[in-house]
Amino acid sequence: MSLVERIRACHRCDWSHFRPFRIGNERVGWIKHAFAERLRGFPEVFVVEEEAVHLAPGLDGFWERSRAVEAVLRRLQEKDGMFAAWSGEEYPVSTAFYAKPLMRMERAAIPAFGIRAYGVHVNGYVMGRTGGDEDLHLWVARRAKDKRTAPGKLDHIVAGGQPIGITLRDNLVKEGAEEAALPESMMRSARPVGVFAYALETEEGLRDDVLFNYDLRLPPDFVPRNTDGEVEEFFLWPVERVQRALAQTDDFKFNVAPVKIDFLVRHGIIGPEDPDYLDILAALHAGGY
Repeated sequence: MSLVERIRACHRCDWSHFRPFRIGNERVGWIKHAFAERLRGFPEVFVVEEEAVHLAPGLDGFWERSRAVEAVLRRLQEKDGMFAAWSGEEYPVSTAFYAKPLMRMERAAIPAFGIRAYGVHVNGYVMGRTGGDEDLHLWVARRAKDKRTAPGKLDHIVAGGQPIGITLRDNLVKEGAEEAALPESMMRSARPVGVFAYALETEEGLRDDVLFNYDLRLPPDFVPRNTDGEVEEFFLWPVERVQRALAQTDDFKFNVAPVKIDFLVRHGIIGPEDPDYLDILAALHAGGY
């Protein structure tokens, strides 16, 4: 699989398999038709029509909506374990990142409702380890084998979802401490470099994700250490090895690969001389950003 195909693998969705999920007049997600039919069993919370699924109009406030939907999700979970990765972590449900949330929802249920979710991805890199700025290395993490999503795959030094009620910067600090024992002062120096957005159809539903990407230059003597059990080991790889792994293997987690490829483009490792250069750029921005 080429680098451009690695990115395009995140942009795969047949929209005919979905119908909109609406709160009032606002579309906040996409629901697969089969799941929509299951929601007919909860008419006090969901109004299921052929064209869309609506939250019941009597549910007017943030907390009323949140509690009503959570009760349905817990019944589905208790009945048949529909949401295997139930986490207790809540995500906002809104029309845009900076819009006021209309409700909150358990993270594990977000794909089933096709809610747009956000996350932070950090490229931790080292320059000049052997004396020159051209000596560019990237920290690579191997995910724990008991992770439900992409077990054992390669990952960033730090990455995580964006829960409700926390700023992007504070989430960076939290994730950095948990995943790599990175001091707060280091994490707050991470530089925002853009986003990667994608819509990927899965068995669970729709991954409609926007990843806020950061570059974090680390001192040559820093060694990350995982504290939450989600990372098995870390490697410091020359950027050329990262590029080869991206181009020749599927070792990287599916949504990590495009962020790494974007890093290679921005740092001039992949340039206009590459015959796929324009296609790579187009694929990186195919999600609308």
